[in-house]
Amino acid sequence: MASEIRSLAWHDTGLRLLDQTALPQRVVYLDITEVDALIDAIRRLAVRGAPALGAAGAYGVAVAMRQGGREGWDAARLAAEIGRIRDARPTAVNLAGGVDRVLPFAAEGVEAVLAEADAVVREDVEANHAIGRHGADWILSRVGRRPLRVLTHCNTGSLATAGWGTALGIVRELHARGVLEVVYVDETRPLLQGSRLTAWELAQEGIAHLVQPDGAAASTILRGLVDVAVIGADRIAANGDTANKIGSVGVALACADAGIPFVVAAPLTTFDDATAHGDEITIEERPESEVLEVAGVRVAPVESRAFNPAFDVTPARLISVIVNEAGVREY
Repeated sequence: MASEIRSLAWHDTGLRLLDQTALPQRVVYLDITEVDALIDAIRRLAVRGAPALGAAGAYGVAVAMRQGGREGWDAARLAAEIGRIRDARPTAVNLAGGVDRVLPFAAEGVEAVLAEADAVVREDVEANHAIGRHGADWILSRVGRRPLRVLTHCNTGSLATAGWGTALGIVRELHARGVLEVVYVDETRPLLQGSRLTAWELAQEGIAHLVQPDGAAASTILRGLVDVAVIGADRIAANGDTANKIGSVGVALACADAGIPFVVAAPLTTFDDATAHGDEITIEERPESEVLEVAGVRVAPVESRAFNPAFDVTPARLISVIVNEAGVREY
């Protein structure tokens, strides 16, 4: 592609976000100068993806400090507003991690916070490229078929990170090496991050792909149409249990039955050694309307209620390997 997609960037006026809710129809940017606007963008998934949330959290501290300076907040108010950013979404560990990373620099001023937030972004991009290389190497050492047919779930590309991507970074690396045939893209209900975002990124790259219903994924795998599945992660417990977008564990179960690799790709910032296992991971439940409506139109009876967990947890025993920037971990 002509230029790298950037999900977010700091400008003199504040934090600029690529509004992912408008894709693929429109490319819209949000200029964030207040805490409420940032929290709204995080909660409605204008910015999403664990590493991107980490960067947003880091820059969010600077947003809060600037707003506090304009409005005369005291230290308690500033701490409370930063805490609201930190807790805006509970499952992805990177959001809180990004805030915590820059907070020690707050005493030195906004510029010191911004410098550390820039480091978060720079390190994430470097980590993603390393993940791509390690992941491609591991897959090519384990899967004999060429070219490869890869399945992925949700969005793990440049949009979900500070740049390049985690699981989709591996896909891009395989494509660059000339060993990729096609990518099966799960649509990722109910908000369609696969069909709206992953397919859009792949189209920008000219990478062959097929968007499929989430319900088709297991059949596609069991029919022998997939050589490897690669997904991202929002939190990885100490034992390797991995929280990711709802629907991930079904892909893992199908891969286990078919005997093909199920690969998780995530930077070290997504590993949470303070969480012993997956049962301790808080699973965010999102609004019922996301399930009961399509594009704002009610499709279920008015009497119906919805269960809308945003994530599920894949047990470590179903994961072939977890790829990070330092290499690979097999549990």
